[in-house]
Amino acid sequence: MADPKGFLTTQRENAQHRPVFLRLKDWREVYDEFGTERVQKQAGRCMDCGIPFCHQGCPLGNLIPEWNTLVWREDWKRAAERLHATNNFPEFTGTLCPAPCESACVLGINDDPVSIKRVEVSIVDRAWDEGWIAPQVPTARTGKRVAVVGSGPAGLATAQQLSRAGHDVVVFERADAIGGLLRYGIPEFKMEKARLDRRLAQMRAEGTEFRTGVDVGVDITAAQLRAEFDAVVLAGGATAWRDLPVPGRELAGVHQAMEYLPPANRVAAGQLDRSPIHAEGKHVVVIGGGDTGADCVGTAHRQGAASVTQLEIMPKPPGARAEANPWPTYPLLYRVTSAHEEGGERVYSVSTTEFVGDDDGNVRALRLAEVELVGGRFTPVVGSEREIPADLVTLAMGFVGPEKGALLSDLGVDLDDRGNVARGRDFQTSVEGVFTAGDMGRGQSLIVWAIAEGRSAAAGVDAYLTQRSVLPRPIEPTDRPLV
Repeated sequence: MADPKGFLTTQRENAQHRPVFLRLKDWREVYDEFGTERVQKQAGRCMDCGIPFCHQGCPLGNLIPEWNTLVWREDWKRAAERLHATNNFPEFTGTLCPAPCESACVLGINDDPVSIKRVEVSIVDRAWDEGWIAPQVPTARTGKRVAVVGSGPAGLATAQQLSRAGHDVVVFERADAIGGLLRYGIPEFKMEKARLDRRLAQMRAEGTEFRTGVDVGVDITAAQLRAEFDAVVLAGGATAWRDLPVPGRELAGVHQAMEYLPPANRVAAGQLDRSPIHAEGKHVVVIGGGDTGADCVGTAHRQGAASVTQLEIMPKPPGARAEANPWPTYPLLYRVTSAHEEGGERVYSVSTTEFVGDDDGNVRALRLAEVELVGGRFTPVVGSEREIPADLVTLAMGFVGPEKGALLSDLGVDLDDRGNVARGRDFQTSVEGVFTAGDMGRGQSLIVWAIAEGRSAAAGVDAYLTQRSVLPRPIEPTDRPLV
């Protein structure tokens, strides 16, 4: 283990954030320098448990106690090797994952858990700085061609695993740049795109080919795809967003989150001078209390909103675990993200009943009502309706599954009862040679699950093409988080 008394002598430290007044002036990551010595002390809190429940909490099965011990011993290079043994992109999870591993940390039973995410991202940053991360070019090629549709974390993990196994992999992306939601959905202040770009350079060096601006099913048909490739992996995500069909939805100024966030990311990337959907001087209302809603909150702050209000239909979560939410399940707690630190108001147990417009067809207010849960349904509280100002509204209420377009219909894949692409234990769909990975088959989930799905689907594809079993498969399609 690391420091035998570390969990007794060292208190948990979280990642520090830059001062609010400074970070609102730019789009850089909010995180401040943590320092090598502090990281080592945090790693030293790991008890190297006999049964490391952090493994169970992490879908990738990350070897957390091993690399904690190596960091404590200042063996950073070996720590990086153990980190990459299970995770293709630890800088993605180290910045974006909500860390179910920390929720399952045994130390968390009666103390604060180990700062696993901070150690993880510190290892991978050190590895890049030292030049320890290099392309893993296969020594032999199989001659098999694989198409991966979608370039989010699931698609990228699938592609990298298959390229390293010797297959010729082409990743198709309908946007103008690779990365999926990592590129245009996740704000720069949560993860700078330089982290993504250096991984893509590594993948290109390993032989992965990327084709952007290609809407598969339209620009290239399903029949053409099947004819050109020996296997196809559907990794397009759960991009069909949930809408809010209440009076006034058609008013100008009411947008889906994924209409609002991408142009802001293009501004941060220097592609646009100003977003066409801008919050400057406006009263912004964000409907939806999850991570995407918080991304809208942080973006609105940086655009100079007059006020920001985030609405959530669920009650305010508790500050400590409820009895029905015991360790090691993921705790449903009240959380303050970096975006919430920056200001604004959060309102719980409310439902939007109407968007109110002005004479020019623009939204000017939002009418809401308090709700309570009665018989499993949210019921408006009589007499609780009120209006709040709203010049810009973003809908961040999650996603309902994959888009049901030409690609899925032409391929003829079966859907499950939730509308996702159905698959078997090897991640193969009902159509032979067609596989699926990530949210397209799983439903909306976490980035760590997407990478685990991609690695597992790659194992299924490789076995299908070569009748061998050499790639790891961290999860089964039916695996679910500890919630």
